[in-house]
Amino acid sequence: MPNAFFIIILAAILLDFALDVLANVLNLRELKLEPPAGLEGVYKPEEYRRSQEYTRVATRFDFVSSTFSLAVLLVFWFSGGFNFLDSIVRSWGFNPLVNGLLYAGILAAAYGLIGLPFSVYETFGIEARFGFNRTTPRTFIMDLIKGAVLGALLGSPVLAAVLLLFQYAGAYAWLYVWAAVTLFSLAVSYVAPTWIMPLFNKFTPMEPGELRDAILSYAKSVDFPVRNVFVMDGSKRSTRGNAFFTGFGRNKRIALYDTLIAKHTVGEMVGVLAHEIGHHKKKHIMQGMIIGVLHSGLVLFLVSIFIRSQGLYQAFFMQQSSIYAGLIFFGLLYTPLEFVIGIFSQMLSRHNEREADIFAAETTGHPQDMIDALKKLSADNLSNLSPHPFFVFLNYSHPPLKERIENIRKSEKTKN
Repeated sequence: MPNAFFIIILAAILLDFALDVLANVLNLRELKLEPPAGLEGVYKPEEYRRSQEYTRVATRFDFVSSTFSLAVLLVFWFSGGFNFLDSIVRSWGFNPLVNGLLYAGILAAAYGLIGLPFSVYETFGIEARFGFNRTTPRTFIMDLIKGAVLGALLGSPVLAAVLLLFQYAGAYAWLYVWAAVTLFSLAVSYVAPTWIMPLFNKFTPMEPGELRDAILSYAKSVDFPVRNVFVMDGSKRSTRGNAFFTGFGRNKRIALYDTLIAKHTVGEMVGVLAHEIGHHKKKHIMQGMIIGVLHSGLVLFLVSIFIRSQGLYQAFFMQQSSIYAGLIFFGLLYTPLEFVIGIFSQMLSRHNEREADIFAAETTGHPQDMIDALKKLSADNLSNLSPHPFFVFLNYSHPPLKERIENIRKSEKTKN
């Protein structure tokens, strides 16, 4: 007999899926035969039609993959798969800690294997068809292996600590777990630029020249201490261009994709870099870290409330309760709140991107360079120039191109 947990979790999962489908349908209907006013020069006519086809193909693929994932979850759930796997793991005779690591590891591996064919098709089918993919089969396989090994090496100790603390630390276990997870996350963020990210990409200090001089001169003008700017071999996997800021303290790093440098002028590159520095100067990086810490604290507090509720385990047809299964089930129970938090997170992200755009335009003194860079990035990525507002509301971490350009120009007019 379904209980309240069963009904809430199932309703939340189905609602999330339905809203995603609705947003995609509305987004496809919003596609225009002609570019929006003010964006006529972003694409050549044939490239604009290609961008629309890419949106259609990617949307259909997303629908198929998400529908398949939902079907697998529901079949596994309704057939008692969670309990079946638990009984197998318990039959091996290990202690609860090892059982938890095995249970979570098997589910994670199964999830990865189920999604692997879709990842292969997306990379070597869709991305290759539209000229984005440069990933070789060897690189793809090595990325999978490195990701799995890294996930096991980093994830297993953290999961073990979480399981032990929730099992033995009493009523305030969530506080200890929160402290441990926060320290671990900060440590990983600190070492990632120098120890983890180079496992997947090569980072080379930018060679002396006009671009490096312009970047360092700009950084000095906004009092941003930077010892070097790194070029990442993004062309190893894709033709897409990007730039990012990562790490903190002495290990903070600004990286520019080599594909980005190849397609942009010096002025445009400085604008892109100024945008990334803008995130730092506007405290967006620190803001994100604080929100992340508070979010994990909320999650862990709620875990401490629900993890010992028998109704949660009954909703998944479990014969025995356990901390490790409870963590997984809570993740599904948390779906409604996570959905709401995700919407606000996207809204905050879009706000921060607007601030970074305006910061870049104002501090470089060349807003048109920033606008030209945004147009080129959109064209190179075959971006949809007319996304539906509801799709943007649910999915966009950045404002649409037209809005970004209008905000930059409006800021310039206000300044003058």
